[in-house]
Amino acid sequence: MAGRNGRTVRDLRRGNRSVVLQRLYFDGPLSRFELAPATGLSGGSISNVVAELVTDGLVEEAGTVESDGGRPRTLLRVAPAGGHMIGVDVGETRVRVEIFDLTLTELARSERPLERQGYDVEVIVGHIRDGITAVLAETGIAPEQLLGVGIGVPGIVARTPEQGAVVHGQTIGWDAVPLESLLRSTCELPDSVPYFIDNGARALGQAEMWFGAGRGARSAVVVLFGSGVGACLVTQEVEQGRSVEWGHLTVRVRGRRCRCGALGCLDAYAGAEALLDRWREEGGHPPEGTDEETALTAMLAAAHPAEGTEADPAALAVLDEAAEYLGAGLSDLINLFQPERILIGGWAALRLGPRILPAVRRYATAYALRHPAERVSIDLGGLGPDAVTVGAAILPLAEFFAGGGQREIPSGQGGKRPSVAR
Repeated sequence: MAGRNGRTVRDLRRGNRSVVLQRLYFDGPLSRFELAPATGLSGGSISNVVAELVTDGLVEEAGTVESDGGRPRTLLRVAPAGGHMIGVDVGETRVRVEIFDLTLTELARSERPLERQGYDVEVIVGHIRDGITAVLAETGIAPEQLLGVGIGVPGIVARTPEQGAVVHGQTIGWDAVPLESLLRSTCELPDSVPYFIDNGARALGQAEMWFGAGRGARSAVVVLFGSGVGACLVTQEVEQGRSVEWGHLTVRVRGRRCRCGALGCLDAYAGAEALLDRWREEGGHPPEGTDEETALTAMLAAAHPAEGTEADPAALAVLDEAAEYLGAGLSDLINLFQPERILIGGWAALRLGPRILPAVRRYATAYALRHPAERVSIDLGGLGPDAVTVGAAILPLAEFFAGGGQREIPSGQGGKRPSVAR
């Protein structure tokens, strides 16, 4: 039966379950007494919702706490074994697959390097398939227990009714790749397990806003700094984040050729691939036969060698120029969106960030309008190399929480029925 606002009793129940789960997830453990004011629900509603969630295996007791003169209060928390998610990072140097419990504790991982085949679609799909198989086998978790598989990819992701998620990755040579349908036909997962495929920068943004340096911010831009650069905008209006192709902002007319084919993109001056190319052009000597991460580490060591060793002037010049381009690019984000925080993550940021961040801040302030520049903080992300896989796993988790710990799965009878994780 629907009320005047169109909400049914089932909608209300799902909403109550959702708010309790999320409050316990982010602020727990909490007692039933504490949950009522924290959620705005009545004591009776809390008792009913908690009883359901405990029965469904999504909430469990977590000890007791003394009360003011009364009986000790039982603390509640989200049950780690209440569900499992897989996060996948299709990165520049490897495909990383991790499986997590409901509290996003990593249970197993599998990594497969990207070598000469690069972003060959069949290779990527095979790496994802094999990685999923490996982590499920290592943990003994049945595929039916998965809440979903989240995947962070380079490029723009669109959805079609026929093919699901389709990836437009111009810089990696993907032209409307129907990744979801390819995975459906290749991975041996039940149809009840959904895929959540999104841009890697948005996955990074999800992770930083939930668990990293973005927690508590009303608005933030999270930058992914790797072989190329990308960004995710998170505001109160766009709570789940929106990826923006920041790396293909034109920063120099008739400039360097970008991986996307255009001239003068930020990606062509600030991404790790471009840095190594420019170092080579200036007479530097990146180590041959190594991946980008190793080569970039060598470039940093050449620019900032051990005491008593002369620095490589070419490496120094390229890194300083990159800091200026990054700062100028950030100034555009500051002027356009006026965020409260800018967070820089990704594997290249982990290596270069501590060295170049002061210069990046200085250039960003110099190029941006004074008023928004004075109100933004620019820092490195708070998470490590697993940030994208964590963010990818958050995609199915957020959907699960939004549904009150229930998801619709095919009933086999022409309809759908609600299910809970077990």
